[in-house]
Amino acid sequence: MRVLLTSFAHNTHFFNLVPLAWALRTAGHEVRVASQPALVPAITGAGLTAVAVGTDHVIHQVREENNSDSQQRDHPEINFSESDPDVLTWDYTLGMYSMMVPMFYSLANNDSMIDDLVDFAREWQPDLVLWEAFTWAGAVAAQASGAAHARVLWGPDVLARLRNRFLELRERQPVEHREDPLAEWLTWTLRRHGCEFDEEIVTGQWTIDQSPAALRLPVGLPLVPMRYVPYNGPSAVPSWVHERPSRPRVCLTLGLSAREGLGGDSVSLADLVEAVADLDVELIATMDESQRKGLTKVPDNVRLVDFVPLHALLPSCAAVVHHGGAGTFATAILYGVPQLLLPEMFDAVLKAGQLEQHSAGLSLSPATLSPAGFRTQLLRLLEDPAFADGAARLRAGVLAEPSPNDVVPVLEKLARDYQGRTDLIA
Repeated sequence: MRVLLTSFAHNTHFFNLVPLAWALRTAGHEVRVASQPALVPAITGAGLTAVAVGTDHVIHQVREENNSDSQQRDHPEINFSESDPDVLTWDYTLGMYSMMVPMFYSLANNDSMIDDLVDFAREWQPDLVLWEAFTWAGAVAAQASGAAHARVLWGPDVLARLRNRFLELRERQPVEHREDPLAEWLTWTLRRHGCEFDEEIVTGQWTIDQSPAALRLPVGLPLVPMRYVPYNGPSAVPSWVHERPSRPRVCLTLGLSAREGLGGDSVSLADLVEAVADLDVELIATMDESQRKGLTKVPDNVRLVDFVPLHALLPSCAAVVHHGGAGTFATAILYGVPQLLLPEMFDAVLKAGQLEQHSAGLSLSPATLSPAGFRTQLLRLLEDPAFADGAARLRAGVLAEPSPNDVVPVLEKLARDYQGRTDLIA
């Protein structure tokens, strides 16, 4: 079987695909990973075969231009955590698509990327296309080449939940006001390649969901569950990581996305570091050179590192403090580590609520964060065994899911069932 995986050029979104790509490769299938040129080093660095398509996206440049007259970053507005029907009105959901399609979706999937990907798929003829959840170029290429296709999620399926609510509200509108920015963009794109839009282009013929069952959103779509397996890119693990800590070890990380493309951190790392200076903990703070410039001093119980792969570090940690990013969140759940979230964008507020519901973590809003409040919540997380117990239960749920290797035969069957057909989805 030929399998094409695709992601727009963002390292952490691609990293989510790597374990499944290797499971398919070691099962004997031909595997290619297509993305914009900027991602090629990350793809080849994972030992996979890269296909460069189109030109690099300009998401970050557009964001910087839009924020050129403001000191405030725009990304806190990108919030998919809302679930209250009274808030999720027609104007709200239409506004989300009206903002996201031109400012993100069509930039991540630029025309040159889609066109080159379609050309490659038609030439190579994959049996199956697996696409990162923002990379609708994969769905377009699959339809244009007759391949089966599926989304690969990196967190709760907030995209499908929003879509369900939007379509429900859209049906209630007068016919002349049933705008659909996402469908309109995809329709123009598909027609350029002789294809027509249908809703499975938005959500895939099925979805590979890496969330444990306890955290999975019920969105009514065909689903293949899969255990999350972390991949953080090529790295060397320092020897101190394997030494048994003499006191509770806490990881503090705000993730790679803020560093690489979101305009910086939304909280003061200096304040967080200073808040734990006299606590009997070992704080491992991941900071690059630009982040370290904000520190006036480094307390004795703090170790600063530029990067450590979380799958190596977190098993030795009693807690992790982070922004709610997909990889950090999922890796902490896999290793049963209680989490203190500082949630702001996309689905982080939702995930913070899920952790609290399952007694596996706590959260603090970056907008109202204070050193004293941070210190209080961290001590609570470390001292109350209920959080470790809750995290252990979520870990057990992750380990109960089928591994990427176990999922390969399922994908083989689904590819046979769906290839070249669009009439099999109820």
